[in-house]
Amino acid sequence: MRVVRFSLGRVYEERPSRLDGAVVWTRTGGPATFSVLPDGCMDLLWSEGRLFVAGPDTRAYVPDRPGARYAGVRFAPGDAPALLGVPAHELRDRRVDLAALWPGDRVRRLAERVGEAADQAAALEDLALRRAADVPRPDPLLRAVADGLNAGWTVADTARAVGLGARQLHRRSLDAFGYGPKTLARVLRLQRALALVRAGVPYARAAIEAGCTDQAHLARETRALAGTTPGAYAASVASAKRETPQPSGSSTTA
Repeated sequence: MRVVRFSLGRVYEERPSRLDGAVVWTRTGGPATFSVLPDGCMDLLWSEGRLFVAGPDTRAYVPDRPGARYAGVRFAPGDAPALLGVPAHELRDRRVDLAALWPGDRVRRLAERVGEAADQAAALEDLALRRAADVPRPDPLLRAVADGLNAGWTVADTARAVGLGARQLHRRSLDAFGYGPKTLARVLRLQRALALVRAGVPYARAAIEAGCTDQAHLARETRALAGTTPGAYAASVASAKRETPQPSGSSTTA
């Protein structure tokens, strides 16, 4: 199913990837700025002839070229390091050229191939699928860690469920997710809360259902991780929906 999201005058489209757990997406539109919020994921991106990687974020990121066209593959939490060949913590809060991770000549050829394709997102997905076929599969234990934390489990309960000690879980989380399990739990909880806010759930209820202590807790986490407030976030979502017409035959969310 195709999803179309509107963000401050820009159109964002995504669909499930053929790569397990991943999402293929594009972003097009005018010059308005936008923020990318932490989500526990890493992305392989193409924009204006450049292939690069978005590492795991711990704070909101504002692209330096908001008017550019982007295509991306967003990997499930913990999956990207195996494909990229680098621990996630080395890319935390960074955007890094793929040529810094893979041989430069190869990356230039890949970038040209993606740029010449009729559908850059599909070409990028093909690149990711070919790479996934050549490297070991991501550790399913780390997928279980992400799933447990996203379900609202405590770090201690998650560690027990996957059979890891606290130190071992922390070390493996740094390599897989870019930060420790407590930070990943906060990021995933914020994403759950903001999804409820986008759906029109009152802030206090969204906070409790997402796993926050109360509305004030949600407000603090939103400011710390997203650089905004729940109210400002909801207002930007409503403004984007009003300003951008809905394409025929598509669904819209924020």
